[in-house]
Amino acid sequence: MITPARQAAYRALFRYRKTGARSDEALVFVLSNAQLSEPDAALTSRIVYGVVQNMRLLDYYISAFSSVKLQKMQPQVLDILRLSVYQLVFLSKIPSNAAVSEGVELAKKHAHARAASFVNAVLRKIAGQLETLPEVTGKNEIERLATRYSHPTWLVQAFVERLGIDETAALLQADNSIPDVTAVVNISKATITDVIEQLRREGVTAEAHETISGLLTLYGGRQITRLQAFQKGLLYIQDPASYLSVLAAAPIHGGIIIDGCAAPGGKSFAVSVLTDATARIQACDVSEQKVRLIRDGAERLGFTGIEPRVQDARTFNPALEACADLVIADVPCSGFGVIRKKPEIRYKTPEEIAGLPALQSEILANLSRYVKPGGILMYTTCTLLSAENEDVVQAFIETNNDFSLEGFELPMPVGAVPDGMTTIWPHRHGTDGFFISRLRRRL
Repeated sequence: MITPARQAAYRALFRYRKTGARSDEALVFVLSNAQLSEPDAALTSRIVYGVVQNMRLLDYYISAFSSVKLQKMQPQVLDILRLSVYQLVFLSKIPSNAAVSEGVELAKKHAHARAASFVNAVLRKIAGQLETLPEVTGKNEIERLATRYSHPTWLVQAFVERLGIDETAALLQADNSIPDVTAVVNISKATITDVIEQLRREGVTAEAHETISGLLTLYGGRQITRLQAFQKGLLYIQDPASYLSVLAAAPIHGGIIIDGCAAPGGKSFAVSVLTDATARIQACDVSEQKVRLIRDGAERLGFTGIEPRVQDARTFNPALEACADLVIADVPCSGFGVIRKKPEIRYKTPEEIAGLPALQSEILANLSRYVKPGGILMYTTCTLLSAENEDVVQAFIETNNDFSLEGFELPMPVGAVPDGMTTIWPHRHGTDGFFISRLRRRL
């Protein structure tokens, strides 16, 4: 018999591979129809994310014990082997015999007639050698790191050029870790103490963030959107790095703010929190679907000072020229800073992201026209590549001499940023990877 969690994990991985959906989208689709208990839903999520995070390493182990090459396997068989080997290698609380037997049952149900015996043979070989699995090899250390942590070789090379081998290994390991769930308290509705108590009553332990006021770290495995504390608008989910980018902007009470690429709305919400809901915020994005996400969040939180609107960040709107005290340009990017939350992002190719710096530069140049003299322009991304970060900012400054970088100070572990630009790293700071730059327009 196949347990509900493993059946759901297989269906999500099948959907992820077959449709090209993101892993979280595939999970939401499957979980919304499976009606699993919270423990089973948590196990399903762990298996799916774990397989996507570790796919290259899992394939390395499967290849070492299989007489059939990966490219010759039926795709469903490879899905089943991956989710079973992930359990064997990474989930020590699951008995090996359970991972093997349920892998075989999945093969009987979803694959060709002879697949079950093949899956059984491969999994039993691996289960029998868990303490002596083959060492990861490669032509050089970059290849070994790429396989060990299941990142594309070209991306590992880029990180090594910037960080060196040892620190790159730490970054890749962080990418494959389970991130904390963090939330910002909506202090216009409740105190931090009240929210912590409300969460406790719902079975979730919450602790105040060590250094960032107003942030909570949540523990307990519950689906956050089902909690009354969430539905009543007492909090919203946001990574510390994203929240820090708004702290760096230092929005003023009663100010006019334009959030140029705002969906799903986290930075606009943070501005509302930091200004006691006195700021007037135009939260813009390119489609009605994206704007609806902002609108729904703002209504749940009760932030009436946010005006969601459809506005392409590349297209100049004369009505907004030189009107804003603060403009936030959180531009589309490759996303390599959030791999630990969106594991499939690592599989983007250089060709897929080649046009991003030009797009980012176009958006930055357009949004800069909305900053009033003396106002602030924030350029941020959730990636770790210089070509999308420092290079874009420097090129902008060279052609816009009325803007200059301005230093800022953030809570530890970041601290002072005297040159106006900083990268926040998952392995150094325990957050998403993020780039933050602050520019001021001259009077």
